[in-house]
Amino acid sequence: MNGRPRERRRIVPSVSIEPGLWGEADVVVCEADTAIAFGSGDVPVLATPRVIALCEQAACAAIEGHLRPGETSVGMRVQLDHLAPTGIGGKAKAEATLDKVEGRRLTFTVSVSDARGLIAAGKVTRVVVDVERFLDKAAE
Repeated sequence: MNGRPRERRRIVPSVSIEPGLWGEADVVVCEADTAIAFGSGDVPVLATPRVIALCEQAACAAIEGHLRPGETSVGMRVQLDHLAPTGIGGKAKAEATLDKVEGRRLTFTVSVSDARGLIAAGKVTRVVVDVERFLDKAAE
């Protein structure tokens, strides 16, 4: 910071952010996506942390182009049931639907499927922030 007082502005999502927005993201599982690679297990299947990241990607895709310049969304909460494994070479696809907008808080219903069906389901909550103000709060 340069010592000048920062202008405070209240962050309110753009009016174009409304329930019903939808996004998707997919991955073909490779070794880098496995529980072994993530250190979250010792089997060569899609890691739960990678499933979470895929859900976050789908949520971001849902609101892409709907935020004001200088705004982004950041993860706040993930509630996810990882129900079935997907092996190396399998394709997993996440879908996110915006269910609720509460001020800056955006809640999505997410699901992830592979060729055999549902592999994960839950909720992702993201918060709209001003990028510059958010980074000012980041620890170095």
